[in-house]
Amino acid sequence: MSTPAIRMFRRLEGLFCVYKPAGVPWKMVRDTIETNLLKGVNAKSQPVPHEVRFLTSSSCENEASKGLTVSVVSLPALSAHPLVTGPEFHHIRVGAGHRLDVSSSGVFVLGVGNGNRVLNDLYNTRTTRDYTLECEFGTATHDFSHTGRVVERSTYDHITQDKLERVTAMLEGANQKAMRLYSNVDMSSQEAYEMAVQGLLGPDGKSAPILTGLRCIYFHPPRFTLEVQCLNETQKYLRKIVHEIGLELRSTAVCKGVRRTRDGHFTLQDALTRQHWTAADVMQAIYNYHSSKKKRKHLHLLMEKPSIETSGEKLTATE
Repeated sequence: MSTPAIRMFRRLEGLFCVYKPAGVPWKMVRDTIETNLLKGVNAKSQPVPHEVRFLTSSSCENEASKGLTVSVVSLPALSAHPLVTGPEFHHIRVGAGHRLDVSSSGVFVLGVGNGNRVLNDLYNTRTTRDYTLECEFGTATHDFSHTGRVVERSTYDHITQDKLERVTAMLEGANQKAMRLYSNVDMSSQEAYEMAVQGLLGPDGKSAPILTGLRCIYFHPPRFTLEVQCLNETQKYLRKIVHEIGLELRSTAVCKGVRRTRDGHFTLQDALTRQHWTAADVMQAIYNYHSSKKKRKHLHLLMEKPSIETSGEKLTATE
């Protein structure tokens, strides 16, 4: 017979994402969620069962005849109390998807239960991840971040948005060429065309970091903001890109903030903020993920449904 805690635990099976704040290690985020899930599941433990006991008490109603009376009462069975037996669950394993370093923030995908196996599929897919980079001209540091040791300062008055966009377009084109090389597919073949149409053209397995998209969405010197789509990246690599952009513009630049806005199908709208890292909210997020997954699968099947066109009329294959 399953208890309420076991039934709740079985519903915690799948993927969900949270918003990792900047300055917090990803391991601390994962451990906090594990603790919250354990508290939430164990709070659903069965109520303490009661047992019937016969209690005796002395009767003093009549001084002449003293005796004992027996009363029937229902008392909690202390041997089954959680303080005696301990919690029903002692560990819930939460797996982490693509990591974010301490100073980065944004979408952080996690898995619980069978979702830990699904995380491996997430690593092997060719879906891109989106980032927003907050940057600033005029400074270069040893580790490409704004907290690093300053190694150079320079002017930036000669930089215009048009010059910046030319550099980003050049970097994007070079990375597109690298992606085709890593794809191990003949670009003149029908296979390459079909993969490109379906959005599956990409590096075969693990490769060097590749930028699939790069554009400036805000420019007000010395500050500017870049929007990046990439594969197999690290946050340090993205900061290095900002540094290289500064050098290409005959200046220097440093990355002041890295925020992931999308990881595969997970976006900022799906991410649970810190006050929602509870068992109930995680369970709802997993349910929403499964629902959206079914909708995407159904839409994909509808798009691939064969059809027959005869005499100007379009008939489905089932007719």
